[in-house]
Order: sequence, then C-alpha cells, then structure tokens
Amino acid sequence: MPEYQTHSYDVLVVGAGGAGLRAAIEASSMGVSVGVICKSLLGKAHTVMAEGGIAAAMGNVDDRDNWKVHFADTMRGGQYLNDCRMAELHAKEAPDCVRELEGWGALFDRTQDGRILQRNFGGHRYPRLAHVGDRTGLEMIRTLQDHGIHQGIDVHMESTVLALLTDDRVTGAFAYERERGRFLLFQAKAVVLATGGIGRAYKVTSNSWEYTGDGHALAYHAGAALIDMEFVQFHPTGMIWPPSVCGILVTEGVRGEGGVLRNKQGRRFMFDDIPELYRVQTADTEEEGWRYTQGDKNARRPPELLTRDHIARCIVREIKEGRGSPHGGVFLDISWIKERLPNAAEHIRRKLPSMYHQFKELADIDITKEPMEVGPTTHYMMGGVKVNGDTQMSTVPGLFAAGECAAGLHGANRLGGNSLSDLLVFGKRAGRYAACFAKEHGQGRVDPVQADQAARTALAPFDRANGHHGPYHIQQKLQETMQNLVGIVRTEDEMKRALAEIQELYEQAAAISVVGNRDFNNAWHTALDLPNLLTVSEAITRAALEREESRGAHFRDDKPSKSGEWGKTSTVIRKGASGEMLVTREPVPEMPPELKQIVEEMK
Repeated sequence: MPEYQTHSYDVLVVGAGGAGLRAAIEASSMGVSVGVICKSLLGKAHTVMAEGGIAAAMGNVDDRDNWKVHFADTMRGGQYLNDCRMAELHAKEAPDCVRELEGWGALFDRTQDGRILQRNFGGHRYPRLAHVGDRTGLEMIRTLQDHGIHQGIDVHMESTVLALLTDDRVTGAFAYERERGRFLLFQAKAVVLATGGIGRAYKVTSNSWEYTGDGHALAYHAGAALIDMEFVQFHPTGMIWPPSVCGILVTEGVRGEGGVLRNKQGRRFMFDDIPELYRVQTADTEEEGWRYTQGDKNARRPPELLTRDHIARCIVREIKEGRGSPHGGVFLDISWIKERLPNAAEHIRRKLPSMYHQFKELADIDITKEPMEVGPTTHYMMGGVKVNGDTQMSTVPGLFAAGECAAGLHGANRLGGNSLSDLLVFGKRAGRYAACFAKEHGQGRVDPVQADQAARTALAPFDRANGHHGPYHIQQKLQETMQNLVGIVRTEDEMKRALAEIQELYEQAAAISVVGNRDFNNAWHTALDLPNLLTVSEAITRAALEREESRGAHFRDDKPSKSGEWGKTSTVIRKGASGEMLVTREPVPEMPPELKQIVEEMK
C-alpha cells in the first residue's frame, strides 16, 4: 500500500492564482483553517501573465460608465448565454474589489487628479480597465500574495491534485509533490477549485504549462456537471515569430492605446466586417477611431476593439485568402501613432513596457518603429464547472469553483479584462461560501480505498517500463488534433475525426511507459497530466458537435448561422454510471424583467 502524508483543513483551495488566493484570503478571514495547493511556486501562477487590466465600472475616466453599462456589455459579448445573475454580481461588485486590492497595496496607474486610471478594451463601451502598465496580473498576484501570507494560510507548493475524494459530497483531495513524488492526502470540509484553463490541450496557446484542465477534469470525475465546454476563446493577437515564442500573448492594451491591424497590403481590414450587433457603437472612419482611443467622448470605438471572437475570425480570413504577413499572421501596428503624437516612442514604452521588452528581446523588433506580426492563440476557457451564481458551489455538495475553471459569467465569449475582475469577485464569493459550508458541516468520511486507487494509478506508468508509448508523443499528438480539428473554425467531419483520435490516445495513455524514479521526473508529470488533457479535449469536442450553430467563440463552417433555439440553451457534460461522457442540454436561466430592461436601454 503506497504511503502518504495527511493534512486536514476546513477549506482546501486548489490553485494559487488570483481566484485561489482571493478565495483563501476570504475563507481565512472567516475564522476557518485554510490550505492552498499550487502546481508551481507561489507567485508563479498564470495570472501573472494577464496584462491589460481589471474591468470595473468605476467611472474614473468617463463618468458615463456604471454597473448597468458593464452588465449590458458583458451580456452582449457573451451572446446572452451568460448566467445573468453572475453578470449582475460581477458588474456591481468589481469596483469595490478593485478598491479593496488598492487598499492592500496595489499600485495602479493614475489619472492626473490621482484616481485609478482606466483604459479602453475590446467590447467595453467606455474606458474601464484599471491597470498597471501592461503588467496588471503580476501586480494583482503580488498584492494578494503579500496580503495572504499574513492570514495564517498553509501553502503546499509544487504539488498537483490527482483526485478529489468524495462520499456523497467532497471530503478532500489526493495529491503528490512534484519534486520528490511523495503522496499527500488532504481532508477538507469544503474544496475550492481555482485551477485555471485548458490551453495546453492546443498546440498554439498563450497559457503557461500548468493549464492542463485539472479543475475541469477533477470536478467531472467527482460527479460535477460542466457547461458550455465548446466555448474556447482564441485571443486574436499572439506572437507568431520566431517559432520558439509562438502563442505568447500580445495584450489587447496595444489596440486600446491606438494600435491597428493591417494585412500585407497595408489595409485596415477590420473596417470590412462589423457585426450588426455592434454597428452603432463602432467608428465609421479611422479618424473617429483614433479620437476614441484618445478619450474623445463623442467618438465611437475603432473596429480593432470589437470582441475577440470576431477579430480572431477576421484575421484567419485574411490569412486564408492570401493577405497575411510573411510568417502566417497579420500586422499589429502601434508605431504609426508617431504621425499623431510628437513623443510617440516614449509614450509607447511608458504605456506598454512589457510589450516593448517582449518584442525587443524575443523577436528583435522595436514596436515604436515597426509593426508586430500576430495571429490567434488559444487563450481562455469560457466553459467549465457549473456553479451557483451566488455561492459558486458546484452540483457536488462542498465543491466550489472560481475563476477560469468555473463557467457562467462569460457565456459564449469573454470580454477582455473581465477575467481579472471575475477572479476577485467570484474568488471572494467562493471563499466566503466555502467557509460557511465548512462551519455548517463536519468532516465527511475519507475513503482510503479512493486514495489507494489514485496512488496506484499514478504509479502504474513505472510498471510499464517496456511500454510502446511515451507521454510527450501523446501530448504532442493531442495538441495537433485539437489545433487542427477543433480550433477556431470547426466542422462536423473534422470533430468526429478528432473524437476518434482522442479515443485512440486514451488507449495509448493507458499503456504509457515512464522510466526512472519519482524524483524530478518530468516525463512522469506529463503522464499524470494526460488524463486531464484528454478529458477536457473530449468534452470540448462533444459539446462543439452538439451545438449545431455558430455563436461567440464557437464557429462551425458547416453551421455558420445562429439558431434561435440554441441562443437559449447550454450544453451540459456529465460522467455516466459506466464512465462514459454524457452530453445533454439545459435552458439558460431566464433574465428577470429589470435586467432585460437594462440590456434594452444599453443597446
């Protein structure tokens, strides 16, 4: 029988990004014991890579902004598949969450009169993103970490959860230390999943190495429902050259500061295709678009600040029709503003310091003098664990989720900046209600059989030292399958091929071989990540096959139109009694009259 260390907490938080740290801080403030498990070192979570800002209707730059406008923008961006209660709470509570972060020491950029500065971003009617240059996520993590370490929270770094333990409710988790391979058993009255996204299921992604769909898969195998898994956001601007940096994010803040998209002919192609839903809010001319980025309240936003799903598809169109850049993307140009501003180079370096250094160091490009080559990159997961909008509890009692691994807020497409405010608003709520659950319920029964089974499954690759399949080959094949067959543009035939290939990879993963021992064994880590990657890949593909329309981030070339029926329907993924993946449908929560009125007023 494998040995393991045992720890016991009232609330266990899995993940130490923005949502996880905020949940841990909130739970601890309510007087319960809190443990945090993080896959990498504390402070290295993927949240640090978020650049543009935190969306919150504070009205510091444009006093016409308020929670109602933010709510309407979020619902419109999500194609009205959002959980309207979550969108309402998010819009109302985000400003106070930003001010709370400021009170804990976050150093935001400032207006001339000393208020938090806010910038323009795609899909937001007014400048709404509170930011720290283009390093906002780093400042958020620094602040939450510095505040959190004083709350008496235990942190288990470089540890990965292999399975949730259940007994009609969640009772804990089984994990292992990545450094030495030692097993850990956590008893907990409540568990908060805050593990982020699924980007490593794709070949080209902006996501860090941790994003292997852990929270989604853990919840699914514990019996929780997943919703809207077909909605994977492809950020329109990632680096594409040189190949070693392909997929690294280029912040939407570049476009918010006046950057424009051009094809190889030098034409701003985004003016060619403006969705009817956004036509009245979009500039007619380049001159009007420029004035908007400079704060002219009478101007409308340029088409480069439309929603991410639309811009990504327009970029793909330009590439496929032969108008792309030399390395298979398009050009993003901020250097052109030297025609408008006398101190343009200094302005760009001050507003976009990370982007300036990123391109200078990684691509030998000076963005103050020449355009960048960019293309779509897998960026964000709108689908995830189905949660109650107020409490963030899943369909499994005692299991909560927040941030990217939870679903509901963003609908079919997330607006830029809403992710960071999502982390704060719903990380806080998840921590609060997890603590309440822990206070109201005793420790559930921890089944040692479940822990032993998880340990044996984890060690099995060492028993197949002469196996034919290695973990890296399977991971690479899966990423190519998802990139090529379940990417930005999808068809039924290609997705059915993807399902067949995923099933074959399941079989190969079950026979995977790892050599050596458990110390510092990256091949073993990769082998343990594969089941989660395969689970979320299958869920994405099955949900995408089920949704027979195109909406938001989900575009089917064989079903290019929106469907009225599907506009009111979510896909639901559950694990069947025999272990099979089941796909069903359920109606999106009806919007109450007072919220419907807000949406109508804000059109």
